[in-house]
Amino acid sequence: MVKPRHSSYDAVVAGGGYFGVSIALALARQGHRVLLCEARGQLLERASYHNQARVHQGYHYPRSVLTALRSRVNFPRWVAAYPDCVIHDFESYYAIAQPHSKVTAPQFQRFMERIGAPLSPAPARVAGLFNPALIEQVWTVREYAFDAAKLRTMLEKELATAQVECCLNTTATHAAEQGGRLTLTLEQEDGPCQVEARHIFNTTYSQLNRLLSASHLPIIPLKHELAEMALVTVPEPLRKMGITVMCGPYFSLMPFPPRGLHTLSHVRYTPHGAWQDHGQPSPLADAFEAGRRPASRFRHMLADSQRYLPLLSECRQVDSLWEIKTVLPASEEDDSRPILFRRDCGLKNLHCVMGAKIDNIFDILDECRFFAA
Repeated sequence: MVKPRHSSYDAVVAGGGYFGVSIALALARQGHRVLLCEARGQLLERASYHNQARVHQGYHYPRSVLTALRSRVNFPRWVAAYPDCVIHDFESYYAIAQPHSKVTAPQFQRFMERIGAPLSPAPARVAGLFNPALIEQVWTVREYAFDAAKLRTMLEKELATAQVECCLNTTATHAAEQGGRLTLTLEQEDGPCQVEARHIFNTTYSQLNRLLSASHLPIIPLKHELAEMALVTVPEPLRKMGITVMCGPYFSLMPFPPRGLHTLSHVRYTPHGAWQDHGQPSPLADAFEAGRRPASRFRHMLADSQRYLPLLSECRQVDSLWEIKTVLPASEEDDSRPILFRRDCGLKNLHCVMGAKIDNIFDILDECRFFAA
């Protein structure tokens, strides 16, 4: 068990996922003394790992200009910043389904041309894999994956170089103001301790409101889902492909580099339940945190997905990735993924940060520059 080495810090970052680590690094590189706290025994272990591992370039968001455009702008920056973590040895395709789609193929194409996201008709060998009665058009796109395990290793080295102090198995439980400074109570295996800070950054994703509620501060309207992505083997023709069928109750098949498998996720069957966040845990969240998982919905995902891509019938489930996914209520209408960066959340210099996609990080770090002043 590592205790904080100091009683006072310029900044304490609660949450050791990708966004928390990135903010801690940015602040340390500005010359500040930074403490990074993570409730788990390893960094980037939760939502940073349990996701589609997709490096977005805007294709996923044809109903949100801002989200798509920011992904398009940030894509090359992210690829350049993490070249050893980016996986691009596969072909990426997007298809528009005909029934119930919220965009048509011409609308999708015009949207991507407007934001500058490159796309071209998929070759016949690929288009022929899809059911023509259900798929309007298929495009070749430029989109990559990332290896979360390699990203963790890289960031751990950077944290050590930047002299960011890290405390694992450490949960931020209560924030308060005292004498013009913030105090933060940290719960560790051998009991609580307390540190002071000029700034606190709450980057705990699905746990954002836990700290606010326990500190008797106003909570942020959030929606949570218990999400399952099946980890599967795929038949040889699909092994070097990433495929997304949209825009509506459809599915994605993406390489998952840390396991050498693919994730299969489905808009209808990946969520096992949803709840509005009132600052207290829900029964579904409690069960998840206690290690209890509902029955997998892989068979439902597969049964529907193979109607559009018949070759998926040869997929075999190896495992599933489970996580609590958090979205802002405003995202329900247009499937946008705005950044949450809320300064002074009930206390001056207590800031809440949430980004839904890894490429959001550059926009978040731009916001963090105020701290250097």
